[in-house]
Amino acid sequence: MLKNHVEQERPGEEELGRRLGEARKRLGALQMQIKEHGLPVLVLMEGWGTAGKGSTIGKIIRNIDPRFFKVATMAAPTEEELRKPFLYRYFARIPEAGKFTFLDSGWMDEITGDVLQGKLDDKGYASRIDSVKRFERQLTDNGYLVMKFFFHIDEKEQRKRLDALLVNKDTSWRVSESDRWQNKHYDKCLKVFDRYLDDTNVSTAPWYIVDAHSRKWAQLQVLEMLCQGIDVALQNKSLAVPLLQNTFPLEKMPKLGEIALDKTIEEAGYQEELDKLQKRLGELHNRLYRKRVPVIIAYEGWDAAGKGGNIKRITGALDPRGFEVHPIASPEPHEKARHYLWRFWTRLPKTGHIAVFDRTWYGRVMVERIEGFCSTNDWQRAYNEINEFEKELVDWGAVVIKFWVHIDKDTQLERFNERQNTPEKQWKITDEDWRNREKWDAYELAVNEMIQKTSTTYAPWHILESVDKKYARIKALKIVIKELEKVLGE
Repeated sequence: MLKNHVEQERPGEEELGRRLGEARKRLGALQMQIKEHGLPVLVLMEGWGTAGKGSTIGKIIRNIDPRFFKVATMAAPTEEELRKPFLYRYFARIPEAGKFTFLDSGWMDEITGDVLQGKLDDKGYASRIDSVKRFERQLTDNGYLVMKFFFHIDEKEQRKRLDALLVNKDTSWRVSESDRWQNKHYDKCLKVFDRYLDDTNVSTAPWYIVDAHSRKWAQLQVLEMLCQGIDVALQNKSLAVPLLQNTFPLEKMPKLGEIALDKTIEEAGYQEELDKLQKRLGELHNRLYRKRVPVIIAYEGWDAAGKGGNIKRITGALDPRGFEVHPIASPEPHEKARHYLWRFWTRLPKTGHIAVFDRTWYGRVMVERIEGFCSTNDWQRAYNEINEFEKELVDWGAVVIKFWVHIDKDTQLERFNERQNTPEKQWKITDEDWRNREKWDAYELAVNEMIQKTSTTYAPWHILESVDKKYARIKALKIVIKELEKVLGE
């Protein structure tokens, strides 16, 4: 893209000033429409060192109400960020609906930098490209406008700017070792940048090459393209997104109605088995920490099926410094205003730690589907998006264990009545639980589809027969231990 880039003819100063004024006013007016329509806008500024990304961002944000934008300079990942998936720090910064986020460098800079430093081989690079394309597509599919700008200058212009900054002690600090290295190896960098731009230039999130030889001209190009992108996004906001075919390997799973729920465990042997398994899980937790393996345990199931007691037996075996339980309720306003996976990306464990989710990202294809909290297109699209999300986690090195805690309708009614009639348990039963029970058949249909479409070979579903809660607890412990032994090679 860069080698074949044809520079546009630059307007004269008078024409440049006129168009800049118009574009600034236009952006100010569009900001109100963005707020009104709840359009989130993510602007990625990439390019050569000294090409003027930061100064252009500074000029552009003057035209936007400061309450409705954030600017982030994405330096090298911190030690904390390095212990999370590659996309974590970018997903964490996506804007709320109706707001802008400007990133001064981002995932392109990180990936191409790792390639140039020899940290990424061809296989690693291809994997990162797949991750980025999925990330950008998921954002645009979920109503985000993603605008990607690359600020381009030639080798001679970059050298000239570096020299001008270095000659003055008040500006020399702005020249980094990376900038010097880039200029010294300009052709090598050009080749890597070109490859990345070609590999990630897609219709839903195209690259815009900015001729950055003139700062005013660069600003005008960004403003005009940004306004044009916002106009198109607002026009297309109500359009449905095409559904993608599943490309992930799936495991054949039974339907809920086919699962025998007569599994039990003898009371006499339960405590002995529990103690033995918890001891083993505690040993494995120590090894997980030493080997920096992250673990995500996801619980879904019927109301009153025994998720809480099951989780308690898992966590009771763990070092409290090395795990966290996330009880997932209805999204808070700031969570609802972002991509539905945002609140799960931001709760992922560090390497060596365990995150337990009591309710999960599968709410999109269950409660949100049944209650009409999202469109049909949204929940139908989510199966593939969830498979992609879990693939990112597994590729990062995580163990993903998913449980559906299963009971029958009669058992649920019995437990509901017990809760209702026992004062110390009444807090566990709500009107919503009774309303959900009335929709049992609709939920069973949704759960069956969910399990069939998201039980991948790398993150399969495990059904816990929980009419006998103690049986389900022992089964869950055995599954967790087996998966951890597998990844630890024991």
